Amino acid sequence: MRMLHTMLRVGDLERSVAFYTDVLGMKLLRRTDRPEQRYTLAFVGYGDEREHAVLELTYNYGVDRYEMGNAFGHVAIGVPDVKAVCDAVRAKTATYGGDVTRDAGPVKGGTTVIAFISDPDGYKIELIEMKGA
Repeated sequence: MRMLHTMLRVGDLERSVAFYTDVLGMKLLRRTDRPEQRYTLAFVGYGDEREHAVLELTYNYGVDRYEMGNAFGHVAIGVPDVKAVCDAVRAKTATYGGDVTRDAGPVKGGTTVIAFISDPDGYKIELIEMKGA
């Protein structure tokens, strides 16, 4: 068994695909439009779905925002330089949306460098510094 994907509902598919590809460096792996069912899927990730877990971005026609609720926590991404990713998010916020919600620094009680950002729909993403990621 292995993890395949995590699905996130998004209010603007093009904006979300641009954020995950242009800001976080993922690749658009595939896209499926289902007009009869009124939704479009875009799968993004850092590698082929046959070997890597990916994100499924789901746009339901006519829905531009969702309530976050309080059950979802975050998606975690290993990156080589957390501060550099935070700087990239800040530099591109006006174009792509998203925000840095916790600056790069050690995790409380530890030494691992982390940060938190949010995507254009408000989903939290934890960045974990992993040299060579």
